[in-house]
Amino acid sequence: MQALTQIEIDQQVFDLYDEYCHGGIDRREFLKKAGILGAAALAAAHALLPNYARAQTISFTDSRIKATYVSYPSPGGNSGTMRGYLAQPAGTGKWPAVLVIHENRGLNPYIEDVARRAAADGFLALAPDGLAPLGGYPGNDDDGRTLQMKLDQAKLRTDMLNGARFLKSHALSTGKLGATGFCWGGGTANFLAAAMGADLNAAVPYYGVAAETAAVPKIRAPILAHLAEHDERVNASYPAYESALRASRVSFDKHVYPGTQHGFHNDSTPRYEEKAAKLSWERTVAFFRKHLA
Repeated sequence: MQALTQIEIDQQVFDLYDEYCHGGIDRREFLKKAGILGAAALAAAHALLPNYARAQTISFTDSRIKATYVSYPSPGGNSGTMRGYLAQPAGTGKWPAVLVIHENRGLNPYIEDVARRAAADGFLALAPDGLAPLGGYPGNDDDGRTLQMKLDQAKLRTDMLNGARFLKSHALSTGKLGATGFCWGGGTANFLAAAMGADLNAAVPYYGVAAETAAVPKIRAPILAHLAEHDERVNASYPAYESALRASRVSFDKHVYPGTQHGFHNDSTPRYEEKAAKLSWERTVAFFRKHLA
């Protein structure tokens, strides 16, 4: 039997991590299976676990922004009340708004930092915490993932929809609304495009599953999708989605970033790919500036 190359081992570890991130296996099983591949694979598996000290690019004390936690009603959601992280540019005025939707583990420090990045780029940004009905993000992704799976998923999406509506009507919002999200949040950005129709002005899903094709005729927002090259599960949902969007004359563009893994924008883990993350964010900001002006 021919030995696996390091590239093949690395890809198997990435695949195991993806399964772990999406709840297919727990942390213990992830490390156990990686260990079977050898000591180097096990070391790589440990390295993939998030380190949020790496993820802070915009400090919460940055003079360009102001950030605070807010609560707001969420009728039909998991508890009727939601909490989120609201970041705004410094100064006065109204700004175009961007909803920042977390992955499948609640409002962790990486997503809060993305909200601050959006504010530094001139947007009023809200990052809802879907775990608010269960006490909020628990401080680590393992428990966060477990908690998110316990929620009623339809009501969780309603909580995100209510966050979008709250942000759109906020006193500091111009009324122009965009949505971006990552992993589960990317799929939710696609969902919101269908659920909100003309009330959403732009959507930017990052490696999130496509919306159901039957819902596509409701979409009015232009969509910019960022996909990883090595992400078969998510990418497989896009051909039919793209065809349906074209048929409905929805403006749609996508970028597939060579050599990247699912989660390439998340700079708290080694799946982060700096060049792709920065380019995709530049494209996201330009897209929102164009469509939320």
